[in-house]
Amino acid sequence: MSKTNFVLSTWKKAGQIPGGKWLLSKYIARKAPYFTSVNPELLELRENYCKILIKKRKAIENHIGTVHVIAICNELEMAMGVLAEASVPNHLRWIPKGMEVDYTAKAGSDITGVATVNAEDWKPGDLYVKIQAFDTSGVVVVDGRIKLWISEKPPAKK
Repeated sequence: MSKTNFVLSTWKKAGQIPGGKWLLSKYIARKAPYFTSVNPELLELRENYCKILIKKRKAIENHIGTVHVIAICNELEMAMGVLAEASVPNHLRWIPKGMEVDYTAKAGSDITGVATVNAEDWKPGDLYVKIQAFDTSGVVVVDGRIKLWISEKPPAKK
């Protein structure tokens, strides 16, 4: 892991500016525009850990008035992506291969999504990022994992 990881250093700088973390959340979501549909807010970021909030609102509810699980999966995929960019060692790269989720409870409030991985798991091959979504009472509403393919970066062309 590089001490000058762009994502982590930008996160730290954003925290020193009023509204900086909110603005960075919006910028990151626009890098993959589908993320903007859930209006995510990046709450916490460190190596191998990311926490994101989505607020319950009509635009992301399902027919029974709870937060739609696909909106939650969108939040969790963003958390995984930000975690991966902030954590992947310099000599490696990543790409998602799949997502497995269990819907464990109704999501009737704002939802906090968390992605975590063990630092020692960053090596070529499959890597599983643990993902969980919590309601405001701390109840797990989605539990799962996202499978990444980790590979060596090709040598730089001269």
